[in-house]
Amino acid sequence: MAGFSTVPALLPSLQTEWLLSAGEAGALGGSYFAGYILTISWLSSLTDRLDARKVFILGALLSGAGSLGFSFLAHGLWSACLLQAVAGAGLAGTYMPGLRALTDRIETRMQPRFIAFYTSTFGIGASLSYAGAGWIASQWGWHAAFWIAGLQPLLGGILIWKFIGEKHPAVHPRRSLLHAQWQALKDSKIRHYVLGYAAHCWELFGFRAWIVALLTYSATQGHLPLSAPTLAALVNLVGIPASILGNESATRGNRQRHVIQVMLLSGLLAWLSGFAAPYPWLLILILPFYFGAVMADSAALTAGLLASTSAHERGAAMAVYSLGGFGAGLLAPLSIGFILDFCGGQERASAWLLACGCLGIWGLLHALHTWYRCRSAEK
Repeated sequence: MAGFSTVPALLPSLQTEWLLSAGEAGALGGSYFAGYILTISWLSSLTDRLDARKVFILGALLSGAGSLGFSFLAHGLWSACLLQAVAGAGLAGTYMPGLRALTDRIETRMQPRFIAFYTSTFGIGASLSYAGAGWIASQWGWHAAFWIAGLQPLLGGILIWKFIGEKHPAVHPRRSLLHAQWQALKDSKIRHYVLGYAAHCWELFGFRAWIVALLTYSATQGHLPLSAPTLAALVNLVGIPASILGNESATRGNRQRHVIQVMLLSGLLAWLSGFAAPYPWLLILILPFYFGAVMADSAALTAGLLASTSAHERGAAMAVYSLGGFGAGLLAPLSIGFILDFCGGQERASAWLLACGCLGIWGLLHALHTWYRCRSAEK
């Protein structure tokens, strides 16, 4: 996760240095998720056949190579996009395979709580990545921020190799990787969680890709108490308790009702955040509540998916789930960039209103779809 937020944290600087439009900046932010979706089907499904620990180590090597390469080899949009894609492939090899490695080593009844804590560490990593990249770049430049970020996943891979014992899958599936994923997608329960996760990731990764740019714009309209990357890091920390508490609420109550309520709230707060963009202090007040709502369904969706799958098909289900989620994560930054360009650029309040509103649209639609689905089932 060390390199996850490095590009978003430094996006205004990279835009200025490389003369990127908002659309091109969105492509740079989205290229990370392009690398993820190109490899997640294979890497996640591979955990049904190999110890997930080995896949994690491969992912850590790719993450390190992507960030180190960005530091020394990125000289413009296309080279930067290619190296970000390599780093994104690294996340594909660590995030869901890491979750699989965890769930393979704990008993079933404890899994929902461990999943909530695991998914919340995503927020910790993203927050530290924002803060670390912003501070290091301010001291030694953006090249240093990337090579320091590149060393950390390599260290993580060494720690996993050294301290986590091997555990091979109990059953080796006979179906091909693609056939197993197709069978998972045919399951209506799994498909519903995939759509929910796609709506969640559209909002989450679009937000993370553009939050520093949003705060940078807001700073031109007034005064921010801290730098934009530091504020982005603090906002991301809200996601940790939100994810854990959201999963506890979903586990003890009705999971579908929880997802409906949370997605409706985050969708409305997305529009409110766009309205607050020209008012720095109002924006700072709203963003933590907005991001908390975004994250409150994260672990609930993932735990629901795993509870709906058997152990031998879990890797394939997680691959489809991640493909849907991070596919949306690829499209969201691009879409926000194009909306900003189409509406007059990053200096216009109306452009930010529509861009932020776009973040919440799929969550609102999924909440309405889930409500209609539940109502039909009751009848």
